[in-house]
Amino acid sequence: MSSLQDEPYYCSEQIPIPPELPDILLQFSKAAIRTQPTDVLAWSAAYFRALTNGETPPVKERLERPVATQKTDTGLTIGLLKILHRQLSPKSMVPVEEIQQKFDQLNIPREQFDDIVQIGAFRGDVQWNLFLAIAVSRLARDITDTLAKLCELLTSDPPGANARIPFEQWKEFYRYLAELDGDISQNHVKEVIDYLANEWVIRQNGMVHPRNFTHPECPKLAS
Repeated sequence: MSSLQDEPYYCSEQIPIPPELPDILLQFSKAAIRTQPTDVLAWSAAYFRALTNGETPPVKERLERPVATQKTDTGLTIGLLKILHRQLSPKSMVPVEEIQQKFDQLNIPREQFDDIVQIGAFRGDVQWNLFLAIAVSRLARDITDTLAKLCELLTSDPPGANARIPFEQWKEFYRYLAELDGDISQNHVKEVIDYLANEWVIRQNGMVHPRNFTHPECPKLAS
């Protein structure tokens, strides 16, 4: 029987530690705390796979706190959609299978993904912005709230600022969501767009923000 004296003895000087390891582990820990993944192992695999492939990892920008109007029981949140947008927006057209894979990596229930696909009748390559618009609508009260949340998600303004986005992008979202709604006429859509263009956008260098289309003088987005 071997004695304790026979066991190899190691000290810190004998175990080489890669110099980049502490920073990798620190960044990983911070990312996990901010993202709060429901399946830590699956998320960790996706995180390191993305780093290995030079892709955007599935990490939230900041810790997301629950919002009363947010349907968190579905698993989908604005914070998770921000992750998906950073990962998928560089390609305007994305295979629907790739979007499904990203949903799975974030442990978003499959029925949430299937619901969006069914509403948008998505097949093959998907225009990401249209997929995003429907996804955000599943977390909103109505079309106005959907467009406000899209502004907050897509803006380059700092938190708490106006949440501006280009008016051309906003028009694309509004027209698409109004078409899906089915009860908003093209004439009403034109009335809203003309009001915003003439009253606000022309003075804001082609940008629009939620306070513009929720202004009392602005026609309601839903007729």
